Amino acid sequence: MTTTPTVPVHPPGYSVVVLTLNEERDLPACLGSLQGCNDVVVLDSGSTDGTAALARAAGARVFVRAFDNFAGQRNHAQREIPFRHPWVFHLDADERMTPELDAECRAASNRTDVDGFYVAPRMLWAGHWIRRSTDFPAWQARFVRAPKFEFIEVGHGQREAPGMRLDRLQANYLHDLSSGGEAEWLDRHRRYARAEARHLVASGPVRDWHRIFSRDPLLRRRALKRISYVLPGRPLLRFLYQYLLRGGFLDGPAGLHYCRLLAQYERFTSAELKQLRAQSR
Repeated sequence: MTTTPTVPVHPPGYSVVVLTLNEERDLPACLGSLQGCNDVVVLDSGSTDGTAALARAAGARVFVRAFDNFAGQRNHAQREIPFRHPWVFHLDADERMTPELDAECRAASNRTDVDGFYVAPRMLWAGHWIRRSTDFPAWQARFVRAPKFEFIEVGHGQREAPGMRLDRLQANYLHDLSSGGEAEWLDRHRRYARAEARHLVASGPVRDWHRIFSRDPLLRRRALKRISYVLPGRPLLRFLYQYLLRGGFLDGPAGLHYCRLLAQYERFTSAELKQLRAQSR
């Protein structure tokens, strides 16, 4: 009698990949929000703390790759990690899934007409959602099909590569901007400012002025950000834009605190741009 091999049948769902580097403080809350996911992967950049042990204890699979940039890490995960499901949600350790987003991802994983989905985070400072201070909804490509979907690096972060077909999910993930306090935020944004300045210098003169009139709010936001770097007094302009024009004052003391930090970030970026342009003369 011939026995037919049993092929395991996995329940419908999606996978999650979390990028980490020395994240033992934030990782437990992130993994705790993923209790309903049956395939959680941690892509670590070489942590020297207890990050990997925490991840394995929580049931996550751990892979290690030296960090080059965010797009490189996410593309490596897309192409090289054997996920259990074709759809993958990309998280960072200071971010958390929500039940509403989990349900929407499960429903969206049946889609075959798109390569990925934009998802807007709810950004928190000291436990408060600072909706207006962070331009909510600030759409990010986070729920994507592997291995086809591709990211590109832009400044200090990643964006979808040209040609990717995207739709939008309405539920949100949570991003705790203040998990390491103000000093850690400033240190991280000094690094971001260097990356942003290098990208701006390499990009050359602004050529997309017309996009500020686009009907797509995401394209308008990206164009306005790019064009704003040619304006004088950018740190003060950023504070006035975020706190007054965008209504950051309605976010209370947390909004004021965060808008002041954004102005400081623009000072970092302006200083880096000045230095790079002086070196290129």
